[in-house]
Amino acid sequence: MSPSKIRFSELVGEQTRAEIFATVLTAGPISRTQLAQRLGLVPSSVTRMLPPLLEHDYLHESDAVPQGRGRPQKMLHVNPDKHIVVGIKIGPAQVSGVVTDMAANVLARAEEPIADCTPETALSAAAALTSKLLSEAPEAADRVLGLGVGVSGHVDSGAGICRYSALLGWDKVDVAGPLREATGLPVVVNNDVNTLVVAERWFGQGRDVDSFAVVTVGPGIGCGLLLDGTLFSGATGLAGELGHLPLDPAGPMCSCGRRGCLEALAGDRAVLRHLQDAGIPCTTISEATDLARSPAGGSAQAVARSAFAEAGAALGRGLAGMCNLLNLQKIIIAGEGAVAYDLFGPAASQALEAHAFSTAARDCDVHVDPVRHDLWARGAACLVIRDAVGAAIS
Repeated sequence: MSPSKIRFSELVGEQTRAEIFATVLTAGPISRTQLAQRLGLVPSSVTRMLPPLLEHDYLHESDAVPQGRGRPQKMLHVNPDKHIVVGIKIGPAQVSGVVTDMAANVLARAEEPIADCTPETALSAAAALTSKLLSEAPEAADRVLGLGVGVSGHVDSGAGICRYSALLGWDKVDVAGPLREATGLPVVVNNDVNTLVVAERWFGQGRDVDSFAVVTVGPGIGCGLLLDGTLFSGATGLAGELGHLPLDPAGPMCSCGRRGCLEALAGDRAVLRHLQDAGIPCTTISEATDLARSPAGGSAQAVARSAFAEAGAALGRGLAGMCNLLNLQKIIIAGEGAVAYDLFGPAASQALEAHAFSTAARDCDVHVDPVRHDLWARGAACLVIRDAVGAAIS
């Protein structure tokens, strides 16, 4: 067998075992027959893949129990006590984190504001938060599996490097190296929206579909993709940069230094710019949201509502382009800006329907999930669990 075929076989084995583990985690206790049906595998494939998961104590199999009128079947479930995992999200104003068990149950959570988001400040804060979280977990030193980290922008997960983040102002920042040195732990790094995709797949709105996108709205417009059941990162980790889709060459400057990106038309700054150009001195998106919802009405409220509608229309055009390319089953709108969906959502839906090709818009359900920070961190922990289960026992 050629080296390339060997590598492909090993990769398929890692991915399938990770999918088996994730399915048992999210749907268990579950029988082998039910597991094969959920994954679209023949039972013999499941039987072939299970022994390492059982032998390494990642999964347990109970004694046979009755299943209706059928023969009693053994039930698979995750061993939550096998390891603990740390997940961290690094944002422009704070770092947040969780400790989970192997079933991704949160055992401890914490967040800390940061004075600035320079790599030195943010990574030092992430290391300190990791230590704080582990101090709250019993017997952490003997049980910790690794540290998962989510950061915005173009992340080369294999190298553990943030190639570029306009939101954080990072350029070629080694994330894994300094955190590995500071904590002594194996470190997995990925785009922060990708961590949210994994969390939504395992626990949230993405459990029932195989192809969906998580689109985050707020200071930036982020996107993560699950295609045919697999997290899709592209050739170098750059996939999903929906916020930098060029929509208007003559449009406003984006944080990336280019004109007319979707982020420049639909992010928080676009809403605030609309208000400020009209002479309304809003300086934060929460002020703009309060103004748009104000019971007092008036011209200022009308301008605020128009600002959100304009941003929503731009977002809808971007979503239409994504649906036309990928024919997604679901889009999950998340991020801190999702709480204003009542203000921008109607215009986004209208634009999506207007610009989508054929049935692309009707094929795709749009859901809103204004997630908490700790779900991002939980997703980062899930990446560690997924990678460890796939690789450590192959």
